[in-house]
Amino acid sequence: MTVRVLLADDQPLVRTALQMVITDAPDLEVVGEAGDGAEAAALAETLTPDVVVMDIRMPGTDGIEATRRITAGPSGTRVLMLTTFDDDEYVYGALRAGASGFIVKDMALDDILAAVRVVAAGDSLIAPGVTRRLIAEFADRRPPTATTPAPPRRLTGITDREREVLTLIGSGLTNAEIAEKLCISGATAKTYVTRLLSKLGARDRVQLVILAYEAELVTVNP
Repeated sequence: MTVRVLLADDQPLVRTALQMVITDAPDLEVVGEAGDGAEAAALAETLTPDVVVMDIRMPGTDGIEATRRITAGPSGTRVLMLTTFDDDEYVYGALRAGASGFIVKDMALDDILAAVRVVAAGDSLIAPGVTRRLIAEFADRRPPTATTPAPPRRLTGITDREREVLTLIGSGLTNAEIAEKLCISGATAKTYVTRLLSKLGARDRVQLVILAYEAELVTVNP
């Protein structure tokens, strides 16, 4: 089955480079290109691609707003963000908008293709190291409060064990690492993750990370 990809970037050279790389893959095809977020959202609605490779920074409607519009629709189109982790201030906002993963513009070509396939398959691309970095980077953005707020009400329906698994997900652990940490099988760890996705109404693992962070289940080292 061929994965249908929409490219959104305000730089034509970037779009051309990505188009060439993706077209060379037998299981991927580029179905459209957009130069800004508004155009990307409109094309995503009409073309219903499997994946939108979206630049996070674009003039006018940026990648975050475009992602919010796309993921709010019924098509199931998933968004893979183009970003630079060294200086990008909008990563957390993109996660909250519904992005399923991130790739860096100068990463290896094979890694870019692999990322598109991972997101198209319904998984999220958020490596443990990236998770920890995001949490640390945005920890000081939460407004200070006199007391620690109670966890969101939506977390009250999960068991203590599921809460423990959610905490480990938020800390950046993979399913295999969670299994090892809790002395359970990999299949059991995967089952817990699946239950959390269902109970919390999360789109993917990325949103579970956000929930763990916002519920203050994750301890951020200074």
